[in-house]
Amino acid sequence: MSIPEPLAETQVSDEIKGIYDNLKQNFGFVPNIFGMMARSPDVLKTLLPFYTAVTQSGTVEEKYKELAYLKTSYVNGCKY
Repeated sequence: MSIPEPLAETQVSDEIKGIYDNLKQNFGFVPNIFGMMARSPDVLKTLLPFYTAVTQSGTVEEKYKELAYLKTSYVNGCKY
C-alpha cells in the first residue's frame, strides 16, 4: 500500500490553484495539511473558512494557538 503525499500545485485543478496561490501568499508555501486536503477539494474548500476563523480571530494570543498546534502534533506523533 502506498502512502499518499500532499498534492503539488501541478497536480491540482484550476479551482484549487487559486487556493494554493492564497496559501502561498499567506504562508510563503503550501503547508502539507492543505496539500493533503487538496486530494478532496470539497474538504479543502470547506475547511479553509473554519481554519481562518479559528486562527485569525478570538481572544487567545497567536503564540498560544501555535503552542497548542505543536503540543497536539507531538502528542499524536506527527512528524512535521
